[in-house]
Amino acid sequence: MAEITLELCKERKPIPDDDKLGFGVHFTDHMLVMDYNLEQGWHDMRITPYGSIEIDPSMMALHYGQAIFEGMKAFRGQEGGINIFRPRDHFQRFNNSARRVCIPELDIEELLTGLKKLLEIDNQWVPSTHGTALYIRPFIFATDQFLGVRPSHTYKLMIILSPVGAYYAEGFNPVKIMVEDEYVRAVRGGIGAIKTPGNYAASLLAAVKAQKQGFTQVLWLDAIEQKWLEEVGTMNIMVKIDDKVITPPLNGSILPGITRDSTLKLLQQWQVPVAEEQISIDEVMEAGRSGRLQEMFGTGTAAVISPVGSLHYKDQSVAINNGAVGELSQKLFDEITAIQYGSKADDHGWIETVPV
Repeated sequence: MAEITLELCKERKPIPDDDKLGFGVHFTDHMLVMDYNLEQGWHDMRITPYGSIEIDPSMMALHYGQAIFEGMKAFRGQEGGINIFRPRDHFQRFNNSARRVCIPELDIEELLTGLKKLLEIDNQWVPSTHGTALYIRPFIFATDQFLGVRPSHTYKLMIILSPVGAYYAEGFNPVKIMVEDEYVRAVRGGIGAIKTPGNYAASLLAAVKAQKQGFTQVLWLDAIEQKWLEEVGTMNIMVKIDDKVITPPLNGSILPGITRDSTLKLLQQWQVPVAEEQISIDEVMEAGRSGRLQEMFGTGTAAVISPVGSLHYKDQSVAINNGAVGELSQKLFDEITAIQYGSKADDHGWIETVPV
């Protein structure tokens, strides 16, 4: 294991109150940095004061988008330690994203050791109120000073930390979703299944359009037939019809969500009928009109479980569970958050604890 160089900040920043956090607004005192070149591979892991970085105008990431990121959370545990939720799975997905855009992969255990050290140093930034967390953002970008389309020869890895409250202003309340039938986000074989900036840039115009019409998020359909459910802008999606939970399969255009996987494992443990299979928007709308659509919810790191109260497609809208939080959505949210905060035993090996 390589040594981690420490450069601590001279003066700590004030930490905002838990009820004033927002999401992705505040950042802790330190960050983790690491570099890559062809001669040394990944090297020089260091923790430095959080601050601006200098880049060259010709840096390849700015021009050709060779960059990736991850998003995970840490929680103030019941016993006082810091609970990181499924960090190895997140770092494995980080490597999967890296492979797809020709970025060299990293040693997961070395990354986790560095993250734990960063959390230990900035542990006072982990909020303690239920519903809050410390959001962890690892990212890598290409740093070659070169205008040409090829993989970069140099990269920079950074991990920054942000104390956060609820992702949606609505909190744990049903959101309004608009089905996008004009634009498409990703196709099989493309970059829809990885966390790279261009994947998210493709979703912005539709999201802005939806928000202007009073909707919280966009539900994307497949890019070929624009018929099959895929995912919501920041979440995987699940529907409960006739007591069966259905979620679109991971076919190469859908992000393999860690919370999605956690949810599927819990449903199977609870013996809830569940299937990863294609389902059309027409079938979902018809189930909504006939009363067979019992629940619909998104799954994701930011919101954990996000119940959907209404769905709008073309000129039709359906209310789901009378616009109220469904029983299964509530149970999943309670179970996952209880494991994250340590108020319930982790029988799945999902929690990595940092003593502080």
